[in-house]
Amino acid sequence: MEVVVCIPTLNPGGRAEELLGSLRAQVDISFRVLIIDSDSDDGSMDIFRAAGADVHTIRRDEFNHGRTRQLGVEMAQEAYIITFMTQDAVLATPESLKNLLLSFQDGSVAAAYGRQLPARDASPIAAHARIYNYPDRSMTKSIEDASKMGIKTVFISNTFAAYRRSALLSAGGVPGEVILSEDMYVAAKLLLSGFKVAYRADACVYHSHNYSILQEFRRYFDQGVFHARESWMRELFGQNEEEGKRFIISELSYLMKRSPLLIPSAMQRNLFKLAGYKLGLKEEFLSVSLKRRLSMNKGFWK
Repeated sequence: MEVVVCIPTLNPGGRAEELLGSLRAQVDISFRVLIIDSDSDDGSMDIFRAAGADVHTIRRDEFNHGRTRQLGVEMAQEAYIITFMTQDAVLATPESLKNLLLSFQDGSVAAAYGRQLPARDASPIAAHARIYNYPDRSMTKSIEDASKMGIKTVFISNTFAAYRRSALLSAGGVPGEVILSEDMYVAAKLLLSGFKVAYRADACVYHSHNYSILQEFRRYFDQGVFHARESWMRELFGQNEEEGKRFIISELSYLMKRSPLLIPSAMQRNLFKLAGYKLGLKEEFLSVSLKRRLSMNKGFWK
């Protein structure tokens, strides 16, 4: 089974060595590493090349969450499985990649994603987000689960996710004109095509973000834009707001036990996330220049 691990990069710095170390440590699996780099100038590509990775360079203004990954799919023609990672993810155990790919022993599984554990520097708020979204129990999702799981049915993350390349291409590949959430878009298309999506709790990476309140606002603005433009996903799988309510209840319970002093900050943060998301849903009424200022992915608004 030919496996390609595709990683988009931009100036990963010291993270390059840590990521490569975790890749070298993987056991019982052979794979090729394909780096699609947005013209880094920090010397990190020399490190990847020296480690045997294939490095393909694009202009920084060419990067797009979906289009760049689809380029990886097209370049990995020999791959039966293509695995995406991000430059700030570190494989947590030597079996992480092997365990993720075990999902494809089930011929109906077209995509699989691993568990994200909080990084060492994760704040309690960031740690809860990982604990909430990535439980310690594996599962396999099909379109029949939409009635009870709602929008979580299509939840997946290209921070650490693998796809059966033939199934991915049959479902249209990775979309090139989405602002983010290209992974959830693909998961929805695969489920609608009759495939299944697996979650492997034993395939772990360390990955989390300590976003500022403003960064949270920008990120959720972009999510609102995505859901406004891909309204079919909300119609088929439910409203993101309902999942947001469940998240807030879980977060309050988590912080009450561990960091009660952070509850006011968490509530303020959630208000900013909601405001950003609602504004993103109304992006058609905003000027491009304003949307660029509000967005985390500013290069999208060319």
